[in-house]
Order: sequence, then structure tokens, then C-alpha cells
Amino acid sequence: MKGLFKSKPRTPAELVQLTRELLIYVQTNTETRQRKRAEKMAILANLILEIRTTLFGNGQAEPSAEACAQVTLEFFNNDTFRLLINCLPKLDLGARQDATHVIANLQRQRVNSKLIASEYMENNFEILDILIVGYEDNDIALTYGAITRECIRHQSIAKYVLESDHMKKFFDYLRIPNFEIVSDAQATFKELMTRHKSTVAEFLSKNFDWFFEEYNSKLLESSSYITRRHAIKLLGDMLLDRTNSAVMVRYVSSVDNMRILMNLLRDSNKTIKLETFHVFKLFVANQNKPPEIISVLVTNRSKLLRFLGEFNIEKEDEQFVADKLQIIEEIATLELKDRPCQDSNNFDSPS
Repeated sequence: MKGLFKSKPRTPAELVQLTRELLIYVQTNTETRQRKRAEKMAILANLILEIRTTLFGNGQAEPSAEACAQVTLEFFNNDTFRLLINCLPKLDLGARQDATHVIANLQRQRVNSKLIASEYMENNFEILDILIVGYEDNDIALTYGAITRECIRHQSIAKYVLESDHMKKFFDYLRIPNFEIVSDAQATFKELMTRHKSTVAEFLSKNFDWFFEEYNSKLLESSSYITRRHAIKLLGDMLLDRTNSAVMVRYVSSVDNMRILMNLLRDSNKTIKLETFHVFKLFVANQNKPPEIISVLVTNRSKLLRFLGEFNIEKEDEQFVADKLQIIEEIATLELKDRPCQDSNNFDSPS
């Protein structure tokens, strides 16, 4: 007899509708009775968990494609997606984690072969304005950071961020004195600067001067070892990408940029030295080196050759050895074509 009175399972659409009602309740925050509010928050947490199970499966059965499509359409058609993002700071840790998984999954759901999330986000770019400034709030930074990386998987969304004022803010976020948050910001920044290659190449070409001025002064010349290590590795990834070949040529034609790299070759950290070498070799290998770069290399030739001769890595690497020999030969055979710069003797070989 007991089985006759089991409640009927909620449909995917009903799950989202009920969740929406409770999210509106959380957002308006008019409930003064603590116990009543706690009850509703518990119900909301369970609903979010149910939605997560619908999208991911329960460990025994795969998720239903039809149910996933219903959840996706309901989330985006009624703007529940925005509501959930706005309410994330008010959820407890467990519900927040479940909600983050739901949001990430929705970014990848296709309905009739269409990425619904991409179209929705293109019409609601202001959601990115909420997410990215989350780095200014220690409590929500990691959650919003993870969601931002899912959103910028879509090229149009990444393009919006790259072209926004948020890009300049990233140079502050990348220096936040909190290891977890700065690591998350670094992951988001790397995703922005490497995933959508043609969009990144266009951005760097249009914003070359201010971007690399900030990059050099705030990241490569940072007093933080973590910041320098991340920045020099990412710089190499960007410049060595074929899509950025024009940007690379422009960067390695600057004597000021090369001086920064020569200073980084003196860094006490072996990882930073190695990553710097991979960028420095681009300056030396450039067959159209400006006279001022040739002058600096010739003036510092003996110190550079001594440094490179003693520079080795622990793990045997044939490509590294070949690159080093090529750079040594190039520097050794350079000849001045113009009068040398008077202030270029600035490279002291590390001890």
C-alpha cells in the first residue's frame, strides 16, 4: 500500500522551474525567519543536486539526452542561468560546487546540434562583467573563475573579454597576494591568450603597445617568482605559436624587450632561465635584427657566450642542445653594422 503513494518524479522542466522560484526568493532576501530561510536553502541545494544528476547521470546510468536538452532549454529560455550566477555567493559550499558543475555542463550542451549557451551568452555579455570582477572578492573568486573559463570556451565570448576593459584589470588580478586566487587568474588569463588563436592574434596586433608594456613591467619584471615563471612560460607559448608570427617578429625587434629577457636569464630559478632561453633565442635567430639589437648582442658577446656555454639542463634534451649551439654560433659570428650603443653593456653572467 505504501508504494501507491510515492510522489511522482519531477520532470526536468519542473526541476528548473522550482529552482528558479527559489533563486528569486534567495535574491530578494525578504525572509526574516532564519529557520524558514534555512529550510528553503536546503530545498534549493537538493534541487541543484537533482539537476546535476540529470546532466551527469547517477553513476549507474548515463544521462538522458532528452532530459539534458529540457534542462538546458529551460535554463536559458527563462534566464535561470543568470539568476543562478547572481545567487552563487549566497549558496553554501556544497550547493555552490554542484551549481558550478551544472553551469559548466550547460556550456557544452547541444540542442539540435546548437550550442545554446553560446547564443545566450552573446546576447547577455554583461554576465561576463559579473564573473570577471569576482576576482576582487576572495569568497567567490575561485567559483567565478572556473565558470569564466567554461564561458570563454566559446570564441565569441572570449573575443568580448579580450576587447573589454577587463583585460587591463587582469594585470592587477595576476598580482593578487593570494596563491589560490592568483593561480586561478593565471589559468583564466592563459586560456584567454591561447585557446582561440585567430582571435588572440587579432587582439595582440591591435593592442600590442599597451599590452606588452603592461606584460613586461607588471609580470616579467615582477618581484614575485610565481608571477615571473607564469609570465615567461606564457610569453613563449604566445610567441612560438605560428598564428602569432607577426606579433613575434614585432616583439623580438625591440631592444627594450631583449634587455628584459637578458635580465631574466640571470634569474636564480632554473625553470625561469630555461623558459627565458626559449624566448631569448627568438631575438638571436631573427634574421632581420635591428642594428640596436645587434649592438647589444655584440657588446655583451663574451658574457653571453660564457653564460650559454655553462647553461645546461638536468634532463637530456637534444633539441635544447641544438638550439643552444645555434644561438652560440649566431652570437659568435655577429658583426656590427652601425655604431654600438653606449649603454648596452648590461648583461652580467650569472654565477
